[in-house]
Formats: sequence, structure tokens, C-alpha cells
Amino acid sequence: MNIVIRPEQPADQAAIYDITKRAFAPMDYAGGDEQDLIDRLRDAGALAISLVAERDGAVVGQVTFTEAFAADGSSGWYTLGPVAVEPDLQGRHIGSKLIETGLAMLRERDAAGCVLTGDPAYYSRFGFRPFPDLCPGGEPAEYYQLLPLRVTAPDCVIAFHPLFHGSE
Repeated sequence: MNIVIRPEQPADQAAIYDITKRAFAPMDYAGGDEQDLIDRLRDAGALAISLVAERDGAVVGQVTFTEAFAADGSSGWYTLGPVAVEPDLQGRHIGSKLIETGLAMLRERDAAGCVLTGDPAYYSRFGFRPFPDLCPGGEPAEYYQLLPLRVTAPDCVIAFHPLFHGSE
């Protein structure tokens, strides 16, 4: 399967919305508004990186990276997510390609690290590991994970963009 990973373009927005909505619909842990979150982040100018996976000219996946906020004021932290793949193409490493490309871009930016809330069994393959003691309020500590890049390990809470919780 020939997949091209590229930056999001304005013409991709409807496909991103649709794929994200359908990809998260069957997930028990999903809030159901992941597609709306991407739109809110985009509208606020908060998308640091937004990549799409394209197959035969059609968008089949997307990943978003936004700025994250360290309690000690240090910069260079990012949040991974949401990431979504066309439901009938899941399990074919499209999401992995999106994530790996985005993480490579963060390394090029000399990012301090990346944070997410997700399945540890899945995200450990990218180097993420649990940091429940640094989990910000309102996040499930058992799913809160960090990938240190420029730093050895964080020593303070790294929080998501406020729009993840519905406020700016």
C-alpha cells in the first residue's frame, strides 16, 4: 500500500473531520468530540503540526501535535493527538507512519519532549512511557505518558493545551 505523509492543507479539513469522527466512534475511552477538538485547535492557531496520510489521492489518516505547557515554564513540549485512521485501514501501520513522521519533525525542532494520553501498550513502541506522578489534574494517570526528546526526563507536570478541556 502506497501511503504519502504530508502536511494538512485547507482542502483536507472535511476529510479529517469525517475520518476522526468515524475512527473514534467505537472507542469506549473517546469523548466523541475529537473531530471538534481538532477544529477548535486549528481555529485557535494551535496546531503545531498536522499531518495527513494520503492513499491514491484520498486522505485516510491524520495526526495532530500541539504545544504543551510545562509547570516550570520551560518550552519545547508538545502533545500528540488526536491521531485517526480510516476504520477499514486500521492495523496497517498508517497511524504509526503518521506518528513517526511527526516525532521526527519534533526532533528537528529540538523539542524537549512529547506528552499524550493513550494506550501504553501501543505508544510504548514509539518510546513513550508512563509518568503517573506528573499527570495533570483531569487526565487519567494510568494513560498519561511522556516521550523525553531533548531532556533526559521531565521533572514537572506537562499539561495539554487548554482547548483539550474546552477552554482557552
